Amino acid sequence: MQLRLISVNVGRPRVIGDKRGEPVLSGIAKTPVESSTVFVGATNIDGDAQADLSVHGGVDKAVYCYPADHWPWWEREKGFPCRPAAFGENLTVEGADETQICIGDHFRWGDVVLEVSQPRAPCFKFAIFSKRPDAPALMTASGRSGWYFRVIQNGHARVGASVLVREQVAGGPSVREAFFAALHAHADEDLLRRVADTPALASSWRGAVRRRLQP
Repeated sequence: MQLRLISVNVGRPRVIGDKRGEPVLSGIAKTPVESSTVFVGATNIDGDAQADLSVHGGVDKAVYCYPADHWPWWEREKGFPCRPAAFGENLTVEGADETQICIGDHFRWGDVVLEVSQPRAPCFKFAIFSKRPDAPALMTASGRSGWYFRVIQNGHARVGASVLVREQVAGGPSVREAFFAALHAHADEDLLRRVADTPALASSWRGAVRRRLQP
């Protein structure tokens, strides 16, 4: 499998709006990079940063990837205009979605090796950024979440005319299954256990799934 890279997007935290009269600081507002290569470190692509590290960023959420394969659904079905970084993603790609990508899959991008670590859980900042109060609910109901990579090997990667090549297929639950296990009310117990037992799954996501298994 290859994912064609459409855009690499980065951004520093800035005020994107307000909530109950208080300014909301976020790194969700990103723009495409213009350089021919980027350096990808353990927690970020150069030029990128997060505002609230208690819930965003870190080793398990170093690089956020979103498939442009979903753009027709968002635009035609929901009237949501799409473009690179519309979902706050670092990598805008095409070629596969959450049903085909599994937790633990490895992708090579230039010198960089990335591992799929968890789905993205939408929050209120996505609603503020997109100016669509219903955007987080639409993402949750549909499972069109995108996914996070952890960085297994740092390095430089090309920006234009580039691909991410899947080098290792984990064979575990798909990103969509992991998403539903944590966030959908009717996920069955077998799915919950299978997702919770996935070694490559980010610990915070595993904890959310395991809490649903408690009586």
